[in-house]
Amino acid sequence: MAQAEANDVDWGPRDGRGEWRPPGGVGEVPLLVWPPRPAAFFHWVFSTNGYFAPWFAFFGFVIVVQYFFFLPSLDRMATLSVDWIAELYVQNLVMLVAFNGGLQLWLYRFRPQGTRFKYNGKWPNYSSKTFLFSNQLADNVFWSVVSGCTVWTAYEVVMLWASARHLLPSPSWSHNAVYFTVVLLLTPIWQVLHFYLTHRLIHSKWLYAHVHYLHHKNVNIGPWSGLAMHPIEHLIFFSAGLIFLFVPCSPFHIVFIMVRLGLQPAQGHAGFHEFEIGPVGAVHNDSYYHYLHHRYHTVNFGDDIIPLDRWFGTLHDGSEAAQAAMRKRSRAAIESQSK
Repeated sequence: MAQAEANDVDWGPRDGRGEWRPPGGVGEVPLLVWPPRPAAFFHWVFSTNGYFAPWFAFFGFVIVVQYFFFLPSLDRMATLSVDWIAELYVQNLVMLVAFNGGLQLWLYRFRPQGTRFKYNGKWPNYSSKTFLFSNQLADNVFWSVVSGCTVWTAYEVVMLWASARHLLPSPSWSHNAVYFTVVLLLTPIWQVLHFYLTHRLIHSKWLYAHVHYLHHKNVNIGPWSGLAMHPIEHLIFFSAGLIFLFVPCSPFHIVFIMVRLGLQPAQGHAGFHEFEIGPVGAVHNDSYYHYLHHRYHTVNFGDDIIPLDRWFGTLHDGSEAAQAAMRKRSRAAIESQSK
């Protein structure tokens, strides 16, 4: 039986609260491990559920289409003007609505797979006074479109303008193919590092209370929850793209990181381990790592590619042992504050 046709409990257990845990919980990516595991690393890089597939390839395809067929020319972008900036914003908005909205309609409106492979066994209760407009979905769409897409585009405009004006070192593919490729392949790893560092920052007491709380209203997450952030958090989150103000890059690198930053949160917040998409079959979407962060708030600040949570003792792998360790840390923190 194909996994897409299986009941999720054939692959992982559901507890009494309806929470589904994938087999093995949160695994370990064989990248920064000791001793090295070359065979496992090779499999992770090139397997259909690894570094390249499905999501690096999917986002790469979207970015190539935009860059070569729709992006304003560098000649136009060398001069700041409303026309090409508005054009870029509309392109980003179309991608955002198509991807986020497509996942939302398929998984949460049409529900062809029901709650199979959904981490939280319950559907979101969108009617809640906790959210703007008393509706979680409307709240999420508002923050994603009005603030998220605007900040995304603003960063992209500044960097593309600087590149078009030759204010940034810009290697070409024809003369620097190896460098071009290496930077492209390492960009997602930089995103993970930046996300962990800034995520720990916005979990500090003041920033959480005034900024990050808005994102954490989403406990039973969905695709639009990914970019449902306070505008200050958008400024922090999309600042990962500023790496190319310091690292020599081409305009393609700029578009590559900014589109990934704009679209990837929907994939990471979809709430499903697998997407069952008709003739395509089961599309793997292991986002359990970040789901547990929304479930418990004080664990899994980063991503499993760089094991920073494992190194700093904030990893929750879904196991009972990790649950007990998290409770122990929470009790210790409370006792420390009460002294």
